[in-house]
This record gives sequence, C-alpha cells and structure tokens, in this order.
Amino acid sequence: MAKRKRNRTRKIKPFTILQKTYMIAGVLILAGMITVYGSAMIVLKGPSVTVSNLLTSTMMETRTLKSIARLFFSEEEMETIMNRNSVSDTDEITDSETDFVIDESKKDKIEIIDIKGPTYEGKLMIVYDPSRIHLAVNSDLDNSNEGYFVEEYVKANDAIAGINAGGFDDPNGQGTGGIPYGIVIQDGELVSGGLDDYNSVIGFNEQNKLIVGNMTGRQALEYGLRDAVTFKPIFIVNYVPVEVTGTGGGVNPRTVIGQREDGAVLLLVIDGRQTTSLGASYSDCIDIMTQYGAMNAANLDGGSSSVMVYDGQIINNVVSMNGDRKVPTAFIVK
Repeated sequence: MAKRKRNRTRKIKPFTILQKTYMIAGVLILAGMITVYGSAMIVLKGPSVTVSNLLTSTMMETRTLKSIARLFFSEEEMETIMNRNSVSDTDEITDSETDFVIDESKKDKIEIIDIKGPTYEGKLMIVYDPSRIHLAVNSDLDNSNEGYFVEEYVKANDAIAGINAGGFDDPNGQGTGGIPYGIVIQDGELVSGGLDDYNSVIGFNEQNKLIVGNMTGRQALEYGLRDAVTFKPIFIVNYVPVEVTGTGGGVNPRTVIGQREDGAVLLLVIDGRQTTSLGASYSDCIDIMTQYGAMNAANLDGGSSSVMVYDGQIINNVVSMNGDRKVPTAFIVK
C-alpha cells in the first residue's frame, strides 16, 4: 500500500524588529522624497514667475543645488531663466587718470560697519588708504597645489585684514583653490593666465586706483595694474552702475570690492544661506556700494568662499559648518 504524501506548509519567518524598522524607514524616506520633489515642482514651476526665477537663479550659483534645479528645467529653459535674471556686460573700463590725496590723519584708519537688508547681513570694511591693499597669491600656483585660507594669507603676509578675491577651477564643487580662474597679476607681473586671455579684470594700479573692466592680460599690464584678479560681474564703472534684469543672480553670499572718490577702499562681505541671512542679490550689492560712495565696484568670488578676516579672526558668518574654502588669491590689508 503506497504511503500518502503529506502536504507540508512552509513556515514564513516573521520580520525581525530591525527589518521592520528598515522597511518603515524606507517608506518614510520615499514619501519624504516624493513630498520634497512635489513641493519643489510646485515652487519652481508654479504660478509665480518671480519666485521661480529667484529660487532658480539662487540655486544655480551654489555648488550642490544647481544639479537639483536642472532636474526641473531643460538646458534651453535654464538658459532663458538665467538670461532674464542677469547683469548686463559693459565695455567701459575705469578712468585711470585720477590721483588720490589721502588725509594723513586717516592713513591708518580702518572702519567696520554692520550691513543689514531685508534678506541679508554682512560686514563692510572701509580702508582709507588704498596703498594698503595688496594681493596675496598661492605660492604653489605653478604646481597647481591647493590654495590657502584667507586667514593664512593674512598671517603669512603680516597683514591686519583680508577678503577672498578671484575665482578658481571648481569641478563639481570639489576644487581645492589651487587653479585660479582667468588672469592673476601680482606686483606688476602676470603670474597666471595668458596675455591674450580676455576676462573681467579687477585690480589696483600703481596709483592705487581700483581698475575694473573687460580686458586681456596684455591690456591689464598696459593699464599698469600691480595687483589684479578675474571675476565678474562688474558692478560700477566711473560712477555708472550696470543694468540688472530680473532677480540678478538670486540671493547668495557675496564678496564685493569698491573704491570711493577719496581713494578709500570698500570691502564688502555678505553672509548667506543661513536663517539670519539668506544672502544678497547683485542689485543689493550695487545699492550698498552706491550708498557708500563707490565710483567703481565689482563682484568677487562668493558662496562658501566669502570671508572677511580682521585682527586674526573671521568676523563674518561663513556659510559652511566646516568654515571657509581654500582660495588661490586674497586681497589683504597691510
């Protein structure tokens, strides 16, 4: 007589507490991602063009958020947004003929002012003697080694103050501040970039006048620039502010340099991407420079690079919890 086969029911092991925890966490994370994506979609592509432009242009100036912005817009759409929220270029170059007569009683004076606006806070340093402004440069530029912190440039040059200066090669936001963008002139010599490279140039000539404008490295040397870097946009040339359209770059941390008619140099650093200070737009920076009498002014590298050092310490609130970034150049006050 054949034996009957018994049906065996396979026992399923119950989920462990750890497995359940992972499952719940995964569901919550997925739900959170969907919520964030949906919220971003509503804001970035919602009914308010102004809000969309402001947020998008702001994100496009950051190291990490620009990739998120590109999730919602095609390259053509992004180009359109950036074009209608920009700063007009200028063919003007600073008139270099003016000479300054610095009041002897003010040659050692440095004034620091707290700057506040609807979306920003920052510091404005007024250096009354422009001959005190010099450019500190990464000594390892030839080897493309990483740059230095502004504090290190200030200390190494026995200076009293400093701000970050020109831009640098920053692939995927991971640059080490070792390779400067554009041209760099120090003590009247072209130390980085080419004679025929055409860029926005910001620097001081032998008469200690701030020269700003678009020019080649050769032209910069012909203008007698002793210390200069490349960045943009130019804000004010010969008392005339450039035209800003739309949001003008969104709100972000900024570093700006300008000069008054009496020769005093204006060094501005705006905090940003913080609860106490979202940041400033290009229009905000132009307004501040105009308010304090700048006849020439230009934007320097911003974001996580924006830092102001005075008397051995950072006096603004740097964006990153890890502090400011290493940079190839810094304007220092000796």
